[in-house]
Amino acid sequence: MSKSAPAARVAAKAADDSISIKEITGEDISFESLLDESFKGVKSFEGSVVEGTVVGVDDEFVTLDVGLKSEGRIPLREFGIAGQPAEIKIGDKVEVFIERMENKDGEAGLSREKARREESWIVLERQHKANERVSGTIFGRVKGGFTVDLGGAVAFLPGSQVDIRPVRDVGPLMGQPQPFLILKMDRARGNIVVSRRAVLEESRAEARSELVSNLKEGQELQGVVKNITDYGAFIDLGGVDGLLHVTDISWKRINHPSEVLTVGQTLNVKIIRFNEESQRISLGIKQLDADPWEGVASRFTSGEKYKGRVTNIADYGAFIELEDGIEGLIHVSEMSWTKKNIHPGKILATSQEVEVMVLDVDMNKRRISLGLKQCGENPWVQFAKNHKVGDTLEGEIRNITEFGLFVGIGDQIDGMVHMSDLSWTESGEEVIKKYAKGQTITVKVLEIDGEKERVSLGVKQLGENPGGGAVESSSASGIAKGSVVTCTVSAVTSGGIEVTVGEDSRGFIKKGDLSRERSEQRPDRFAVGEKVDAKVIKVDRSGKLDLSIKAREIDEDKAAMAEYGSSDSGASLGDILGAALRSKTVKAEEAGEAPKKAKKSKKDEEEGGAE
Repeated sequence: MSKSAPAARVAAKAADDSISIKEITGEDISFESLLDESFKGVKSFEGSVVEGTVVGVDDEFVTLDVGLKSEGRIPLREFGIAGQPAEIKIGDKVEVFIERMENKDGEAGLSREKARREESWIVLERQHKANERVSGTIFGRVKGGFTVDLGGAVAFLPGSQVDIRPVRDVGPLMGQPQPFLILKMDRARGNIVVSRRAVLEESRAEARSELVSNLKEGQELQGVVKNITDYGAFIDLGGVDGLLHVTDISWKRINHPSEVLTVGQTLNVKIIRFNEESQRISLGIKQLDADPWEGVASRFTSGEKYKGRVTNIADYGAFIELEDGIEGLIHVSEMSWTKKNIHPGKILATSQEVEVMVLDVDMNKRRISLGLKQCGENPWVQFAKNHKVGDTLEGEIRNITEFGLFVGIGDQIDGMVHMSDLSWTESGEEVIKKYAKGQTITVKVLEIDGEKERVSLGVKQLGENPGGGAVESSSASGIAKGSVVTCTVSAVTSGGIEVTVGEDSRGFIKKGDLSRERSEQRPDRFAVGEKVDAKVIKVDRSGKLDLSIKAREIDEDKAAMAEYGSSDSGASLGDILGAALRSKTVKAEEAGEAPKKAKKSKKDEEEGGAE
């Protein structure tokens, strides 16, 4: 308190009570001298900080005596720390700011907040210059951030400076003393900007260096999910980040890390790889649990059936969960006996329970190949059991292609009528135009191959061959497999040429069998009525012949090589024939059969001698 305060109170009391100063003090002192003493060296009390004594406390105000003519009142809330109730009692000494000597109510105008602010500004300016941390309390929320009490001075905390990571709930930080770093101060405007994030980053840098020095593979740590991407999640280990790849989150199949992780989640992880040079840390969660693949080969045997759940469907197949963390793949080719070009999603649905057969277990690649169709009966084998070659059936034309008709001969399977088996007299390309999809026709079973899932059908075999009766077997006409026959081209198609052999046998030469040279494998280089030599490579029970010009050419080359030299020498047929001709000439000369050489001229002899 100011030294002049007692004199001021004496003068004020004397003036109010209309009594002499001598009666109060017992001394003969003039009023003028007391006033001079009170204000000696003081220009004005207003705007200064003085010490006052608490003389009264109620629910709203605190009354203080600061040595002026009258006492002053300050709202009780100004004596409390932001967010906490005030603790003040009668007799306490506190510093207050004098705003006015006397307000309209005759009281001294006082402020505790301004006194604390003045005190705090001096201290904060010194700490800001020294780049020291300050202590404060977040007590309010404003646009773009929060308000912080720095021991009387109010500062602004931007939302981006609250924490290193975005904070969704600031509730736990409110009303709690926190360390801050002053970023900016402007006393003229009363503006202070602070940061809590800067303090945390300094602490993280210290913790990071200590943490990295102690990291090692196999170590288990606790971390917080910092960010989630398509390929994994970044985990904050307390100053250093590690990558948790999606394949290391769980032994189960996970399509995206967000299915099991959330930003801000705390979890336990294991260091599976650590590069000291780049400081890259690879983390895993599934490694904390036992590997479910141990002993899989003994639990899942090839050829056995098991039940599982569809976890994922792709274009190439469906994944089936057999056990917790154990999945197998049903390839699209193993889903149906008859539906070959269909998306797996049209056969199975996610989460569906299915029965599958284990086809193969590869422990090295951790793959289990499964089959769905193997759990049902093969319709091709069943057809072979119930039908035989020569049976007559009715079926609907399900598809028409450039080489024949596909006819439905059961609920699930189709048989094929090759265009060469449509008519005895007409060309396949002409007669196939007479058929339409959805039409019902009668066919004859020509061949059944259950293993290759193929049934060959014929239409022309239902009637007699105009050229000489129904042909049941080409062998009856003296044609055997492996023989070379002369054929007549009867039709030219994009897939090959149709030919006739003799009077009653018909055959087909595929495009790839038209020549040994790929450039000559063109059906359009043949004409109807042209004769060609070809080798019989197949004779079926219906009398149909499969022939090959290519096979005949290969056989001829082999025969020539066998006669004139070994085929293992690597020489071409032309080289071998050339060598054979030269050998034949030498033998003829030795026998005296070689033609006589012309007599050399004198000039030739001279040139030969010069050589």
